[in-house]
Formats: sequence, structure tokens, C-alpha cells
Amino acid sequence: MIVSTKGRYALRVMVCFAQRGREEYIPLKEIAESEGISQKYLESIMTVLSKAGFVDAVHGKGGGYRLNREPEEYTVGAILKLTEGSLATVSCTTQGASACSRSTCCQTLPMWERLDKMVDEFFEGITLADLLKEEQ
Repeated sequence: MIVSTKGRYALRVMVCFAQRGREEYIPLKEIAESEGISQKYLESIMTVLSKAGFVDAVHGKGGGYRLNREPEEYTVGAILKLTEGSLATVSCTTQGASACSRSTCCQTLPMWERLDKMVDEFFEGITLADLLKEEQ
């Protein structure tokens, strides 16, 4: 499994919001500059985060984005699943994947399923608040 730039950037931005608190809206341009991310690319990420209800958005002068929940309520797993679509380690265990013709006799499938479970539990066990603690 390789996490794309979209997933990594979304996670960085969510950590940025967690650092700043929920009081103020942060303009997109400011986020892009502080994180070194193209504003155009960041717009597409923020659209995904906003539509999923991960952040609140206010458009126009004085607008921007902010978290709408406490950092403890966001898991790294939820953020990555939203932006990546899946955390599956192999294509045959991806949610909605076509059934593999070998799934009934595949000796390695249980191993891949256990690995997927471990990855999921790992990322679901880390919150934005945990990442802030590690930073200090």
C-alpha cells in the first residue's frame, strides 16, 4: 500500500487545523503557503474534506476552513480512507473489487486479509490529537 500525495496532504492539513484550534477559519491561501501545497491541488482536497463533513467552510472575505470536531474525534484511518478510497494492501481485498477466481482456493488470501485488518486497526487507533502529542 502506498498512500498518495492526496492522502498525505489531507492528513497534513488536518493536523494544521488541529494545531490552530476550532475558533478561527484559516484561508486556503494561508494553508497552501504554510504547507507548501499548490493552492489548486489543495482546493480539490478541501472539497473532499468539506463534503464529507470533516471541516467547516466559509466562503468570501474572512472565510476559510476549520475543524468542526475536536482533534480526538478524527482518526488517521478515517482521513486516509476518505482521500485514498481504501487502505487495502492488495487489489483482491479492496472493498467492491471483482471476486477473484482463486479466492476459494487461495492460500495467501487469509494473510492479506489479516494484514488489511492490522493496517486498518493501526490507522484507526491514531487520532489528530495523538499526532499533536507526538509533535511536542
